[in-house]
Amino acid sequence: MTEKLHLSPDDEFPEDLTKVADKDLQVLDSQVQRQLDYEYVSEGEPNPETEFRHYDLDEEFEERDKRDT
Repeated sequence: MTEKLHLSPDDEFPEDLTKVADKDLQVLDSQVQRQLDYEYVSEGEPNPETEFRHYDLDEEFEERDKRDT
């Protein structure tokens, strides 16, 4: 897992989020969220790849929440 505070659209992203450990998934989510914030401020809108990653992460968190209950 990268030590960067944000994850640009060009950075590697796991193909299968189900194989990512909970803690690493939370770090990845934080990096993508920081990238979204950066893109809104600097470019006025998010990059489609960053939006897609954010959506995938949200879906994975929802699936994990369902399994935990």
